[in-house]
Amino acid sequence: QFLQDCRAVVTVEFALLSVPLVVMVIGSFDFAYQVYLKTVVQGALNDVSRTASLEAPDLECKTGTLPEKVQCAIKRRSDVVARDATYAVRIRNFYDFSTVGRSEKLVTDYNNNGVYDAGDCFVDLNENGRFDTDAGRDGVGGADDVSYYTVTVTMPRLFPLDKFLPLSPNYEITGETALRNQPYARQRIPPTVCV
Repeated sequence: QFLQDCRAVVTVEFALLSVPLVVMVIGSFDFAYQVYLKTVVQGALNDVSRTASLEAPDLECKTGTLPEKVQCAIKRRSDVVARDATYAVRIRNFYDFSTVGRSEKLVTDYNNNGVYDAGDCFVDLNENGRFDTDAGRDGVGGADDVSYYTVTVTMPRLFPLDKFLPLSPNYEITGETALRNQPYARQRIPPTVCV
């Protein structure tokens, strides 16, 4: 008679299914919040970087270097949704879009192997006197240079999902954008070096 009693079956079934269901619903909210946060951070970065590409940008943050002002402006726009967040901004500049993330350009390749060897000539895009596999320089650069902005926002998760799933206790959101500085002067012409 005990085995045939079905009065509390629904309660047992609900207890078994409620934990995965709650984790799934909260996980959906957490993922949606993460996507929303990325959209806000990317929008703030796009807006601030456009302003920073001008000759004398007004970023509404009065003190500090330009990267610090960019970080301050992104923080002011994102803090509405990013509680207790930390921000890391990196700005690099390149001669043009084709050199972003690439090596300096070979001008003369004496042994025709397509790789820089001692004695070959190259365009020294970052003007440090040596061949580099990354042609970028730190900072915003000058007129007509391409500035490449990267912002990383780290903040605690909205829900403690890391207690139930193998997740980090923090969101780490990254936004990137590249744009050409306004042509307020002539762009520097990098030298050709043979070393």
